[in-house]
Amino acid sequence: MDVIFGRNKEEHPEPIKADLKGELPSWLQGILLRNGPGMHTVGETQYNHWFDGLALMHSFTFKNGEVYYRSKYLCSDTYNCNIEANRIVVSEFGTMAYPDPCKNLFAKAFCYLSHTIPEFTDNCLINIMKTGEDYYATSETNFIRKINPHTLETLEKVDYNKYVAVNLATSHPHYDSAGNVLNMGTSIVDKGKTKYVVFKIPSSVPEKEKKKSCLKHLEVVCSIPSHSLLHPSYYHSFGITENYIIFIEQPFKLDILKLATAYFRGVNWASCLSFHKEEKTWIHLIDRKTKKDTATKIYTEAMVLFHHVNAYEEDGHIVIDVISYADNSLYQMFYLKNLNEDLEKNTKLTSIPVCKRLVVPLAFDKDAEAGTNLVKIPSTTATALKEKDGSLYCQPETMCEGIELPRINYDYNGKKYRYIYATEVQWSPVPTKITKIDVLTKKKLSWEEEHCWPAEPVFVPRPDLKEEDDGLILSSIVTTDPKNAPFLLVLDAKTFTEIARATVNVDLHLDLHGLFIPEKDLNAEHE
Repeated sequence: MDVIFGRNKEEHPEPIKADLKGELPSWLQGILLRNGPGMHTVGETQYNHWFDGLALMHSFTFKNGEVYYRSKYLCSDTYNCNIEANRIVVSEFGTMAYPDPCKNLFAKAFCYLSHTIPEFTDNCLINIMKTGEDYYATSETNFIRKINPHTLETLEKVDYNKYVAVNLATSHPHYDSAGNVLNMGTSIVDKGKTKYVVFKIPSSVPEKEKKKSCLKHLEVVCSIPSHSLLHPSYYHSFGITENYIIFIEQPFKLDILKLATAYFRGVNWASCLSFHKEEKTWIHLIDRKTKKDTATKIYTEAMVLFHHVNAYEEDGHIVIDVISYADNSLYQMFYLKNLNEDLEKNTKLTSIPVCKRLVVPLAFDKDAEAGTNLVKIPSTTATALKEKDGSLYCQPETMCEGIELPRINYDYNGKKYRYIYATEVQWSPVPTKITKIDVLTKKKLSWEEEHCWPAEPVFVPRPDLKEEDDGLILSSIVTTDPKNAPFLLVLDAKTFTEIARATVNVDLHLDLHGLFIPEKDLNAEHE
């Protein structure tokens, strides 16, 4: 397993023509961009956690029925500092680094003090975000890095903090029909308050500022106070509907005091996260017009979640689909010491991922008796029970088990939808199948092949789409058998039959997230 997780991957900055088996539809023109950790050792030093690795972007370009592959390390400040020093000198979430082991006592004390509020890494290894005509590699810190989607060249570094007071931000933004970006981040003890900040980045700038970044026109939509000043919730994503922003404040929390002393104590930032299973998970519904949270307190059982699937409004209710866990064991599984030949033995999740549906009534009888189920839509077994104090306790419906990295047809984001595309993981954190789930009938279609680990499936709609699943599924496939080359898999999203595969003779890396950029959205000037 060291070949998959521990070994540094080579970059291929020049396009490599893939060996195509099958035939691609003529309308599939554009670039599939992917992002993930690719380098885990620098000199004699090694990262502790797979999620810490230096970002390696890769792309599959579809042009006139052919596929071209390339990959390139993100030339972040983190990457450059590490490579220049030939050792890890910039800390990541699971690895605390010390820039100069030879510093005298005074210099070390000064370093400890300067790390009280950490200067986070710009190793943006999680996702790709579109803002106007620009594309950025993103992670969960306050930094993003602009990239050229054609060449994967690293461009300028952007600090969210210059535009909005956040120390952390999600790598899963939302896009509205006009192309505006909606995202949220955490503001840690700013003016005596810790809060979650929702902000919007417009899709364009005024004509007279044509050469300026859309980020200069970023605006704060609203802020949500944290339940605890020094223990804000960790979150990886959030949800939206036509009229609401959905934020789930889970009891998987970051301890700010521990974070402030982590450098001094010689421990990583991940050790400052803990799951409080005895606490509630709070559901916030922010009205997008009034920018206010609902007055009713809404909660569910303690859970850990990373990915929202989708949310929508139906007959006076909000339906929220998420992938949740009963504990935080998933993150622990990806420490590199566990990702070895004994992977199957060492990485049994103590909590399987479960796709759950939460339903919240927007309007209900305030005089209803305590214990009354206020959910009135017949299509779900999820309930919302009124408590004596007027709060709502939401009990979710289990939709299916063992899936992660969910994607949908994004045209249905925030709307009533039917299909989830995901990887299937079961009790191991490594995906072995790509699965399509019909949330209406609960029927599943799957693709799997021996020795194959698929990446997050990306849905690409057919231009003349008539039904929600009219389109293709794209997934890059890593092979654990060295005799078999990795490939990009293309499936018919409706039937889940294989349309084509584009094989590349490279050491393809496991990645995390990405997006497909249609040809019409690519700026020819960057090519």
